[in-house]
Amino acid sequence: MEQWAGRATTIRVIGAGAMGRGIAQLAAAGGLTVELADIRTQAVMEAVEYVRGMFDRLAAKGRMAAGDAEAAKERLRAVGEPLTPFQDCDLVVEAVREDMETKRELFRSLEKVCPAHTVLATNTSSLPVTAIAAALDDPSRVAGLHFFNPVPLMKVVEVIPGARTAGWIPDALADLVRRLGHTPVLAPDAPGFLVNHAGRGLVTEALQILSEGAAEPADIDRIARDVLGLKMGPCELLDLTGMDVSHPVMESIWTGFYTEPRFRPSRIGRARLEAGLLGRKTGEGFYKYVDGAKQEPPEVTVPAVEPRPVWVHPDVREELGALLSTAGVEVESGDEPSGQAVVLVAPLGRSTVDAAAGLPLERTLGVDPFGDFFTRLTVAVHPGLDKDAGRAGLAALSATGRAMTVVRDAPAPVAQRLLASVVNVGCGIAEQRLARPEDIDTAVRLGLGYPRGPLEWGDNAGAERVLAILRGLHASTGDPRYRPSAWLAERVALGRPLTETGTVPSDLLA
Repeated sequence: MEQWAGRATTIRVIGAGAMGRGIAQLAAAGGLTVELADIRTQAVMEAVEYVRGMFDRLAAKGRMAAGDAEAAKERLRAVGEPLTPFQDCDLVVEAVREDMETKRELFRSLEKVCPAHTVLATNTSSLPVTAIAAALDDPSRVAGLHFFNPVPLMKVVEVIPGARTAGWIPDALADLVRRLGHTPVLAPDAPGFLVNHAGRGLVTEALQILSEGAAEPADIDRIARDVLGLKMGPCELLDLTGMDVSHPVMESIWTGFYTEPRFRPSRIGRARLEAGLLGRKTGEGFYKYVDGAKQEPPEVTVPAVEPRPVWVHPDVREELGALLSTAGVEVESGDEPSGQAVVLVAPLGRSTVDAAAGLPLERTLGVDPFGDFFTRLTVAVHPGLDKDAGRAGLAALSATGRAMTVVRDAPAPVAQRLLASVVNVGCGIAEQRLARPEDIDTAVRLGLGYPRGPLEWGDNAGAERVLAILRGLHASTGDPRYRPSAWLAERVALGRPLTETGTVPSDLLA
């Protein structure tokens, strides 16, 4: 197939919905001539007017020079039918409904009428690029170019070569994406591509925690925001995207990887989908919404009780003990707790019960050490805890002024489980060579809004700690969803960062 003689200058966007409009806006603003097409002629005209109106608004707000806005409007053209005769079109980007046969039929028709050098790109978010391209006589001209909504604001674009995509196309598409001011990442033609694949770590583990009854949705979200630094907790995220969207994606990725346990969906997701508890769009999901506003339960209220001394495990006595002492709490310094002291332990990759071996369990609470007790304190309560001792422990922790979440004791604290799952899924992607470490981290930061990519995050939290959490979870539950990735285990053993590929066989043969 003939390559682009130079850089692409003209593209046709097929589909006048939200994605098509966004792609057209981005491309026209980036200097490309954009032909907008759809089988619905009226939709094309409305989309063109909408995008031109966006340029006017950007200029009015000073976010785009008036001359640039006028030039971008001139580059946007309505051509009507998708198969309207082509001239010098370098790229077609389809943004039609997410249906395999619809896309295949469109590409079969496009192949017959497009110039030989025109690249055919699909904006599919979930369908295999290779399967779409298989309908063509020449599948080498097809690739995935997955934008995220809203396109102008979401700065990452997945470039997805199919099994038979011509070798020059991914680099050409990546160059085009950079020209438009976005960041390309090379993604595999595998279930979920890269962003949605990596995103399974957070939401599936949150649903697992819910299914165990270890914490409530608001508990998980507050911990995710305050301890892990996420902008939005996993239950809030599921409500925003809608369970009708999220659960089928979870099932698709799980089955697409032949029931890989790390991606296992939850019965909770299926039940909520069938009940119509979809999230914001239906007014109720994990939260209720009134006039679009989330109704979140209040923070915990700790009853006033007679103060008792506190004994803090030596592993965290310097940090947590100092915090409590500063708040006026009596902290014991001995090697063993007195007969009246409340005992605080900091479990890592295990339950409070396991972490408190040899200590008086009836007076022991767990406090998650993740976050270094700087923001929110997560307190774990086990069934054998004496209620009076437990209330005294909560009162002592409340005196620090920190926000506090009280959850049921589980195989490991909530924040640890969420982060370990995110890191492990990212390491699994790297282990299978589905994407480069830098692309994994970039895709997750830009596509999911995490404070760090999963590999960077693992290094920052301490890969050894993450590995210990996963091994503890795997040992205590027997669940293969927690088996550590070989990428993680190898790099801990070698003392190498998770973000580095290291030496590979081809390095020795070059």
